[in-house]
Amino acid sequence: MRVTPNSLRSFAAGLLIATTSIGAVYMFGPSEAKSTEKVETVKTEKLSEEEMVKQLTSNGFVIHTEAEWNKQLSAMTEKQEEKVEDKKEEKTDDKVVYKAILTVSTGMTSIDVGNALENANIIKDGLDFYKEVEKRGLENDLRPGTFEVESGMTTDEIISTIFQ
Repeated sequence: MRVTPNSLRSFAAGLLIATTSIGAVYMFGPSEAKSTEKVETVKTEKLSEEEMVKQLTSNGFVIHTEAEWNKQLSAMTEKQEEKVEDKKEEKTDDKVVYKAILTVSTGMTSIDVGNALENANIIKDGLDFYKEVEKRGLENDLRPGTFEVESGMTTDEIISTIFQ
C-alpha cells in the first residue's frame, strides 16, 4: 500500500475527530456512571456486639478487646526485649563472639532472617546471606522455630541450622 499525502491527512483528520468526540463526551457527559442492572434491595439487620463476635469467631477470626490487645502488645514488646538481652558476648582469644537466639515465625522470609542475623552481629551482610540462600534454592525451606546461632559459625552452619 502506498502512502500519499492525502491519505495521511485523512488519517490525521480521523484521529482528530475521534479525539475531539471522546473529549466532548468526557467533558460534557454525565459525571457519574449509572448502572443498567436492576439493583436488589438487601434488608440489613443490625447485629448485637455478642452476635458479631460469635459470627466472626465461627469464621476463624480472633477478637480482642482493646485492653487484651494492649496486654498482648506489651507482652510481645517484653519478649523482644528479652531477645536483645539473650544476645551474649563472649571473649575468647581477644575475638568477640556474638550469640543470639533467633526466633523464626511463619511468614518470615530469608531476607528477614538475614537482616535479623545482621542486626545481631552474627553475619556482616544480610543481603549476601539472602543471596547465598537463594543461590542454593533454599528460600522456601525456612523452618519456623527458635535457633541459637553465633558469629563464629560459618554460613553453611547457619543455613543448615535454620533451613531444612
